[in-house]
Amino acid sequence: MASYIVATATLGRGAVVSAPIVLGAVGFTSAGIAAGSYAASMMSAAAVANGGGVAAGSLVAVLQSAGMAGLSGAATAAVGSVGGAVGFLATVI
Repeated sequence: MASYIVATATLGRGAVVSAPIVLGAVGFTSAGIAAGSYAASMMSAAAVANGGGVAAGSLVAVLQSAGMAGLSGAATAAVGSVGGAVGFLATVI
C-alpha cells in the first residue's frame, strides 16, 4: 500500500513540475510561440482549419496561455491528478 502512495505522490508532483518545461520544449514559451517549433506547426494547422485564426479556447490557445502565464490552480490540480493516476496505475499493473 505504501508503494502506491509513494508512486502516486511522486508522479503527481513530477507532472506538475515538468509541465512548464515540456510546454517550453515544444515551443509554447513566455515570449510566444517559437518559430519552427511543434507549437508553430499546431498553430498553423489550427489557423488553416479555422479559416485563418486560432479559436479562443482551442488546444493551441490554452497551451499558449499556459506557456506564457504558467498553469492556473485548476490546471495544476488537473495535471497533478493525472500524474498521480498514472503513478497509481503503474504500481497496480
